[in-house]
Amino acid sequence: MLSDLVPNPAVDDRPLTDRLRHWAVERAHQRAFTFVDYPDLGSPGRHRTLTWGQLYSRAEAISAQVSEAARPGERAALLMPQGLDYVAAFLGCLLARVVAVPLFPPDLPGHESRIAAVLEDCEPACALMTPDGAHAALTSAFAPVLDRVPIVPIDGARATRSAATSTARQTATHASQDSQAIDPDEIAYLQYTSGSTRIPAGVMISHRNVVANALQGIAAFDTTAGPTTSVGWLPLFHDMGLVLSIAEPIVAGFPSVLMDPVAFLEKPERWLRLLGAYPGALSAAPNFAYEYCVAAVSPEQVADLRLDRVRALLNGSEPVRASTVRRFQQAFGGTGLPPQSQCPSYGLAEATVFVATNGPADAPMEVLCSREALTAGRVVAIPGDADQRPEEVEAGTGQGEGTVTSLVSCGVSVGQELRIIDPATKALLPQDVVGEIVVRGPNVGLGYWKRAEQSAEVFAVTVPGTGDRPWLRTGDLGAIHRDRLLVTGRLKDLLIVDGRNHYPQDLEETVQAGLDCVRKGRIAVFSVPGSRGDLAVAVAEHRRDLAPDRELRDEAARTARARISTAHGLHLHRLVLVPPGSVPRTSSGKVSRSACRSAYLRGEYELCSTSDPEREAAG
Repeated sequence: MLSDLVPNPAVDDRPLTDRLRHWAVERAHQRAFTFVDYPDLGSPGRHRTLTWGQLYSRAEAISAQVSEAARPGERAALLMPQGLDYVAAFLGCLLARVVAVPLFPPDLPGHESRIAAVLEDCEPACALMTPDGAHAALTSAFAPVLDRVPIVPIDGARATRSAATSTARQTATHASQDSQAIDPDEIAYLQYTSGSTRIPAGVMISHRNVVANALQGIAAFDTTAGPTTSVGWLPLFHDMGLVLSIAEPIVAGFPSVLMDPVAFLEKPERWLRLLGAYPGALSAAPNFAYEYCVAAVSPEQVADLRLDRVRALLNGSEPVRASTVRRFQQAFGGTGLPPQSQCPSYGLAEATVFVATNGPADAPMEVLCSREALTAGRVVAIPGDADQRPEEVEAGTGQGEGTVTSLVSCGVSVGQELRIIDPATKALLPQDVVGEIVVRGPNVGLGYWKRAEQSAEVFAVTVPGTGDRPWLRTGDLGAIHRDRLLVTGRLKDLLIVDGRNHYPQDLEETVQAGLDCVRKGRIAVFSVPGSRGDLAVAVAEHRRDLAPDRELRDEAARTARARISTAHGLHLHRLVLVPPGSVPRTSSGKVSRSACRSAYLRGEYELCSTSDPEREAAG
């Protein structure tokens, strides 16, 4: 059993609110949460900090505000920017027993329709916003959406800041009966999915779920081994950002350092400097962020970094690339970064977030396997030199061109069970056979908000031979290899062309590697119906400094088709080059293949191509 390889964390159902009160008493004057602001590109960062006592006082003041606008069990939408007030507002909702709905400010470009859809779905009793944010929203085109939602202004400068230990003790004593009234299975918050494969749905996360998942993460990364500091730039409305930057620090009582995602995108060096500045740094980011650091941080900046105190860097939320893991270690290994600190991980919102990880005890494990076997649904490891890489193999130095693909182990699950099943029959599959990943444990959410039928299909699946307790269907494909999880792709994204399975991320990587006109990480490959079966289509953003003419588009299509055919034995029906920003992405930055496919079928990209697809297909 995968979960047998790591000890289960102790079961402790005390809600986050209880734990916050505890630290407000025991560590009232110790640093709890710090937000680092960068007012301009040259700024070294301004640190603003709340102690545990101050955080509790601020959360309690916000709780009183929220209680005036919403009753226990009603929803409160957090439409706020990253920062200390966001943390306090989230905790204030929990103290008021109001269901928090973590979102983002309405002025986040390109996501207005998502906020509108979520607000319509969750029917909030109020919206928490900063005064500036509320003014901007109510004087913009977004105003009609908020017309029927009372706004609770959250202004940290005016919130209660008293953090005297005596006050914290008195508050904790008076609040104990209210705290005990919280049922661990009450909904703490709604975590809306990123929408990469479907319309966003709100996962109901209970108080028990979030605490269990925090404990699982704490056990996986052994935060008791020494000083630990969470250092994060991921949005707090994102499941990984919320659990790693808020829940785990509150459960374990270690400090959390936050920065804005925009500050990271402006200068990724900022994140790396914060990682080096705090002992036992624990952080997380999607694969693209590690690639971005390698590309955007100069050798001079690298020489000034010290990363020897980093404990763990989770790589998750999107497919983990072996090449990214290698390049990141090559770029920053000289700073003292321990190789084992890179932790490929797997999780999803329906399981709160965290499911499995390689962990900081061992360096990441890369598995070279037969591409042909993987297409047929089996993991067949390729023997030979452990340092042999797929790019070397495809160049003809090993097994032959296009025969090998690389997967990265996401390790083992912690405090939960993980299995691989046949998606059609639900039967358990043996090691090295690809199927759907299913999970069960105390961290698995209660279901989707107001979607009983969909919840039954996803959260209540019976797997023969495993007892009556239901499993969560993740919709992800993977296999167990040498008792470790390998994630191969999304079930709904899988391309089945000419009776063979193809993983879109592999096809996208092949196209990107052969075309310097394509922006990194801005490509979607999907299938569309054709007269003789499904056809493979690629939509890719071209570089900002290009204005592709017909000749460049045709040459790019020929190159992409040749590489796809050679490496995967698949005919690429069409490559469409589109302007930067045209490939849809989710709120967490991942490419949304389903949205891109829908846009393609609606004809939205026709003006971007001067090539006739039928002539291309014949070519």
